[in-house]
Amino acid sequence: MSKLYFIMGCTACGKGAVGRELARVIGGSIISVDSMKVYRRMDIGTAKPAVELRGQIPHYCIDVVEPSDSFSVARYVECADRAIDTARAAGSVALAVGGTSLYIKALSEGLFEGPSVGEEVRTRLSQRAEQEGLAALHAELSRVDPVAAARIHPNDAKRIIRALEVHQASGRTLTELQSQWDAGCLRYDCEFIGLRREKEDLHRRINRRVARMMAAGLREEVKSLLAEPAGLAAQAAQAVGYAEMIEHLRGVISLDKAAEKTKINTRRLARKQRTWHRRWQNVKWIDIERDEPVEETVERILEQARFG
Repeated sequence: MSKLYFIMGCTACGKGAVGRELARVIGGSIISVDSMKVYRRMDIGTAKPAVELRGQIPHYCIDVVEPSDSFSVARYVECADRAIDTARAAGSVALAVGGTSLYIKALSEGLFEGPSVGEEVRTRLSQRAEQEGLAALHAELSRVDPVAAARIHPNDAKRIIRALEVHQASGRTLTELQSQWDAGCLRYDCEFIGLRREKEDLHRRINRRVARMMAAGLREEVKSLLAEPAGLAAQAAQAVGYAEMIEHLRGVISLDKAAEKTKINTRRLARKQRTWHRRWQNVKWIDIERDEPVEETVERILEQARFG
């Protein structure tokens, strides 16, 4: 079974910089594991690596779909599998770098398909969403599957309906079924390397990142995307940084409030990621000190893991 190395951790912990330096040292390629970096022209708000950096080290699964399109986990796995094959054919070590937990899970273990659901159930739930409002369906999900409701955005119609479909079709919750989807690394021989920082240090980095995004022109980026004829799909529009900036551009909140909400929601995202991380028992965790040089972190990784 082919070896695949994951560099994982919370948002803003430094995965990208560490992954690129590690790739430079060992002759690796970066397979992005990020559900928002797949979108073209969503550059600033996703902290996408600069084109120059991507020219120095091969990067895959970035800029593969238009912001007006939806992008499924299945499509990501197909994209990542092709990228891994391409990297290996070139004699490169594949490094899966990113923090989208569901993508990590799907790429390493396979896709959770769930029970099949009749079109009648889906249609009925869609009609209820239109008549009663999505908030009512999300409230119902909170009653039957509070864990799923907590991680699904109240405006994410597709995932809310899917979770309710599963419950109505099987009598079991999506959370219960997904918890049984835990057979270890089946698709690849996986090695997980996790990067961790003290919470205070991570929050400082998040605040600094948001400030850089604002200074780099996040407002103008989002405004430009909204002006495109096809606009933004719901999936892209819900990304942290973009959702808050859309609120600002629609006159709901001030620019300063949008920046502050982005910081808060990024911290919430990091908290959710930490919850996901607890489900992986075989991660080699690297605790990074504040202002630790990237080169030092990579040296510590090389002491714990063998690449090749």
